[in-house]
Amino acid sequence: ILGVRDIHADHAASHIGKAQGIVTCLRATPYHSTRQKVFLPMDICMLHGVSQEDFIRGKQDKNVRDVIYDIASQAHVHLEHVR
Repeated sequence: ILGVRDIHADHAASHIGKAQGIVTCLRATPYHSTRQKVFLPMDICMLHGVSQEDFIRGKQDKNVRDVIYDIASQAHVHLEHVR
């Protein structure tokens, strides 16, 4: 957008965009859950023994928190790449 032509800037912007997308998905999870939808990666949910129903019912047990933590950690990794 600003006319910057630098491979490193493009790489950083890519990671920032990925981190922002992950965080946006996490922040929208309560909203989507009230509408019977879950857009979180099922492989991570299954790893912790969490189902879509757990999010729809608003469960907040340790397994659900672990799913959120793992997904948020992925956003953090992208931010570390930028730094």
